[in-house]
Amino acid sequence: MSTSAAGVVTGLLATAGAQDYLGEPVTVLDHLLQAGSLAEAAGAAPALVAAALLHDVGHLLGECGTAELSGEFLMAGSDNRHSIRGAAWLSGWFGPEVTEPVRLHVAAKRYLCATEPAYYGLLSDASRYTLTVQGGPMTPAEAREFAALPFARQALDVRRWDDQAKDPAARPPGLAHFLPLLALLAS
Repeated sequence: MSTSAAGVVTGLLATAGAQDYLGEPVTVLDHLLQAGSLAEAAGAAPALVAAALLHDVGHLLGECGTAELSGEFLMAGSDNRHSIRGAAWLSGWFGPEVTEPVRLHVAAKRYLCATEPAYYGLLSDASRYTLTVQGGPMTPAEAREFAALPFARQALDVRRWDDQAKDPAARPPGLAHFLPLLALLAS
């Protein structure tokens, strides 16, 4: 990762990431560090660890700019399309093995709600609410289309780590722990 890219990503996570995470008991940065740590603990490929670490960066882009793109806008009932915006922003440094699971992690939640009856019960209250804003469970046709996508399996992994990464007592490694990984993967 170039110095400028490292500075931009680190700066965004370290500043905007300190904000509350959409009704969850952790900050955005805590959530992202937990997700990255869960992926790492699961033995995920480096690109998938990075995707887990960066999956909600799209929420932070709005916090630094237009209110309509922020997480608060999502919680007020309008889809901020954070997965798509985050993936597009990350594509300046990372390839599809990182950006596609980020782009698809919201669709993965919709897919899991449609295909695994018990999955909905695992979601936090905030995640259940955002599901309604993000389109609700997929239709059978949408679920088939999603499952056929090249990075669907990786997006499902990121989604499951996303759901688990909301523990206020967790103490994952800090952002500095992940910087060598990001540097290795960045173009």
